[in-house]
Amino acid sequence: MKAYNKPAGYRLTILSILLIIIGSGCSITRGIKKNQVLVRKITIKGIDEQFADAAVNYVDKEQQPNNWLNLQLYYTFNKSGKKNIGEAPAILDSNLVEYSRFQMEKYIQNRGYLKAKVTDSVVIKKQKAELVFTAVEGPMFRIRKFEDSIPDKNIKNLYNANRNKLSHIQPGGRFDTDSLAHDRDELYLLMKRNGYYDFFRQYISFNYDSTFNSSVVDIKMMIDNPAGLKEHPVYTINNTLITISRSSSRTTGKADTIQVDSQFRFVDFSGRFKPRTVIDYTFQKKGQIYNIDNQTLTTTRLSELNVFRNVPNPTYEKTADSTHRLDTKIDIVPLKRMSDRVEGEVLFNGGRYGYNVGNTFTDRNVFKQAAILQVKINWSILFDNGNNVANNSAIQNQEFRAGVNLIYPRILTPFNFPLLGKFGVPHTIFSTNYSLFYQKGLVTRESFINSISYDFFETGRKQHTVTPINIEYSRGIIDPVARQALLDQNRYAYVSLIGRTVFTTGSQYTFQYNNVELNSYNNFTYFRGSLDIGGNVLNLASKLFNAPKDTLGQRKIFGYAFAQYTKTEIDLRIYRSLGGERQLILRLNPGIGVPYGNSNQLIFEKNFYTGGANDIRAWLPRTLGPGQFNRATYYGTDSLTRSRLKYLDQFGEIKIVGNVEYRYKLADNFFGAKLKGAVYMDAGNVWRLGKKAENPNGEFRFNNFLQSTAIGVGTGLRFDLSFFVFRLDYAFKFKDPQFNGADQWVLFKHADELFSTGTFKRSYLQNYGDNYAFAQLNFGIGLPF
Repeated sequence: MKAYNKPAGYRLTILSILLIIIGSGCSITRGIKKNQVLVRKITIKGIDEQFADAAVNYVDKEQQPNNWLNLQLYYTFNKSGKKNIGEAPAILDSNLVEYSRFQMEKYIQNRGYLKAKVTDSVVIKKQKAELVFTAVEGPMFRIRKFEDSIPDKNIKNLYNANRNKLSHIQPGGRFDTDSLAHDRDELYLLMKRNGYYDFFRQYISFNYDSTFNSSVVDIKMMIDNPAGLKEHPVYTINNTLITISRSSSRTTGKADTIQVDSQFRFVDFSGRFKPRTVIDYTFQKKGQIYNIDNQTLTTTRLSELNVFRNVPNPTYEKTADSTHRLDTKIDIVPLKRMSDRVEGEVLFNGGRYGYNVGNTFTDRNVFKQAAILQVKINWSILFDNGNNVANNSAIQNQEFRAGVNLIYPRILTPFNFPLLGKFGVPHTIFSTNYSLFYQKGLVTRESFINSISYDFFETGRKQHTVTPINIEYSRGIIDPVARQALLDQNRYAYVSLIGRTVFTTGSQYTFQYNNVELNSYNNFTYFRGSLDIGGNVLNLASKLFNAPKDTLGQRKIFGYAFAQYTKTEIDLRIYRSLGGERQLILRLNPGIGVPYGNSNQLIFEKNFYTGGANDIRAWLPRTLGPGQFNRATYYGTDSLTRSRLKYLDQFGEIKIVGNVEYRYKLADNFFGAKLKGAVYMDAGNVWRLGKKAENPNGEFRFNNFLQSTAIGVGTGLRFDLSFFVFRLDYAFKFKDPQFNGADQWVLFKHADELFSTGTFKRSYLQNYGDNYAFAQLNFGIGLPF
């Protein structure tokens, strides 16, 4: 990827594009003929509030008012019908208005207002139309009596045992045809879950009588028997044939054929899978009664293995005898075994810019057991074209990360562990990761982490991840000149933090709730909590064997001091739907890490950092805080040391971040993508645990919490391509805690210098030896949270 040295020009380009799109829409009727009228408003009168919003949806789609931006995109790009961008104008059509009126009237009648009538009228002004639908609802009908007619005694007993749980039809309640449809669907599923393979919805019918004069309805439900039979047959599962084709969907050539047991016959034309891969997640066992939930569960879990391209529902064939048994066929098409994915993000901030590029190679079927091997490589780099006293290179820092994960779709332990597949595919993850961080003129740090983890679902919404074994090794090498400068300033703790070699072992636990909802527009709460504990076993062993101590009094294992700590972090989000694809998200992300025992400070990698594309977006990664720490005050005129520590000294043992983001849709079709927008505010910081000589005013204090909190505001665009989201965020510093009092509100006080240089920026450059950047532009893949 090419690194550009004039990012400001790109900001202006993006802003110009947005202004062109906005400016092009001077008239919403500019693209229609003079004899045409554009529908711009729908008004509904006389309908209950609880039904009014839904009633709008019964207006024909072609008569729904256009989204303003969709319309402008259509006018701008769809010349002679050659492109399909934006949304065609909603031209008034009297036939569609009448159809909409009829559909709305039918909708209201189905809500229990059986005598409801709807009329329509159109108000036209300057080629713009308002559609007015006026309803006279009449009386609401209620259910007077409900009875059933079920000649099959087994089904009648099953229905009576479950009626209170599944039925929406209750005497005294409002008559609603949706309730009839609901009861029919629930009853159909009840039958399908209890062996009635041949049961169809058509067997269930409702008769209702509303001829009374007192606005009441009598309902009778009937469940008919199959023609010529006295009862519905109950089916059980018999044999199962599993066929795996080649990736091309062909079933030609020689196949691996295995009779696994009395139930399963396994035929693999790809030659890539062992029978257990599929059988473990086939939840239909011989002799069990047919259950549609087990059929769906089998399809879902086999799809979640991420090794099959097409997993249709199992199909069934009745045995030739009269024993009411079902032979099952499962036909599967595998994915290509190998895949490769490249992703990245770009950020700009004043004279600083950088990118983050990653590549993931995946082998989807190691050992023929659907085990997934992932090899990940990531490289990030940050440039600075501003003043750089420490060295002449524009590169400020670089980080290289490489990792290998082997993911088994089951729990692997020395013990007999049950298959936890009812709510999701469990995994055993063997992981090895290496990272190398390099900043010229300051430090080189590397870390090596090995772990074994298990993740499984307690329910469909509750996910647990347990890492019983986590072994970490990290070391840092400080540039000799920088080391001496730090020692001259008595920054011994900082030298020890970034320059020491540490070895530790520990365990981790993570709990997630409602992860399954993250791509939906429902109202829900998401929670993620993690606990990381390290060094306790090593501490016990070192005391038992009287391990030697280093000069700082810390015990050593294998010649290295080991770390002992506890770290916890919470990610709490509240998602609220505002209708359509509009959504409000509130997020709170606190965390704390505490060193103890054999450690007086956290490992460098275990500290918290803020700033970046997924955090407080108005600051570059790792450049905010801690607290109100101010480099200009601390370093004085020592611009050399200040420059060396420009990007690495902003860490803390405490983190509190909050975000508020409003998301909305701008256009349905923007060059093949959904164009969405966002407006957001980020707030928070990191703090030190207690006062530290190297970070004056960086400690956490309740009476200084608000004063030391940073605030950023911004807006962004999201280009939703279904399989991934490309994101652009433009964020502004609103409150900067490195200053004091009213000077913190930088966006208010210095708005005139957002895109120009004035007294404030010149003073900042003179005092700090750095350019002050109000805005930060981030490009990324995926949503920030």
